[in-house]
Amino acid sequence: MRLDGVGRRYGVRGPWVLRNVSLDLPRRSLVRVEGHNGSGKSTLLRLLAGIDAPSTGRITGRPRTAYVPERFPAALPFTAVGYLTHLGRVHGLRGRTAARRATEWLDRFGAAGHARTPLAELSKGTSQKVAVTQALLAEPDLLVLDEAWTGLDPAARETLDRAVAERVAAGGTVVFVDHDPRRLEGAADARYRVTGDRLDRLPDGAEPGPAETGGLHSPRVIIEAVAPPGATAADLPGRPSATPGPDGTTVRLTVAAAHSDALLRALLAAHPPWHIRTVTPAPPPDENR
Repeated sequence: MRLDGVGRRYGVRGPWVLRNVSLDLPRRSLVRVEGHNGSGKSTLLRLLAGIDAPSTGRITGRPRTAYVPERFPAALPFTAVGYLTHLGRVHGLRGRTAARRATEWLDRFGAAGHARTPLAELSKGTSQKVAVTQALLAEPDLLVLDEAWTGLDPAARETLDRAVAERVAAGGTVVFVDHDPRRLEGAADARYRVTGDRLDRLPDGAEPGPAETGGLHSPRVIIEAVAPPGATAADLPGRPSATPGPDGTTVRLTVAAAHSDALLRALLAAHPPWHIRTVTPAPPPDENR
């Protein structure tokens, strides 16, 4: 998908929230959007998701898209599984397939016991699990997440991390905003910051800005493997860093823990497959350096 000279303002004479935004979103990529509260991040995500139309410029090549909004409208006349089945059918799934996938995703997020609970009676955390599930069950080509981790318990946050990795590994594009600067740390293919009415790409390795500080370092995993002839680490899920292994015959791949499962699947599914030697947690970073 591509944005060319896109701008957005609310009202004919309203101030510009975004202006002259040009952006390419290639397949199989993870994109993080940063910025202060009120900077226009949510407006950008709504444009990407097709919820809002640009006031100027154009958006082309929009793929099949799913969106998790910052606020989920939980007071709807459905049970959790009824709502998810309905949304699955809107996305083009058959009713039975939608219901099956809804049940499977609720189970992954630890919310299977609330499948028949009316949405209005769900806790904030369980409502957020439903909001995330509705976006994942149709396996979208573009997944747009606006603070989707907020309100989730630690186990559900890890599940969402892994779901993001799975979407990217499957060839999808994920664009996300999150208040934790270490969310999916090291895995993003590109980072952008909304400042004023502009969208600027951040250089690789740029530190989080003042509004994004204070998060925790995300855990990382080291996979030592023997690469098949001609194979490289390029285009592997999670953008792992690759260094020679200690024995000289292996490659040491270091990746965010959230992407380790997707990376392992990709290594084992390659033709010919990589030979996995060890999988170990990476040592924590030295905070004093």
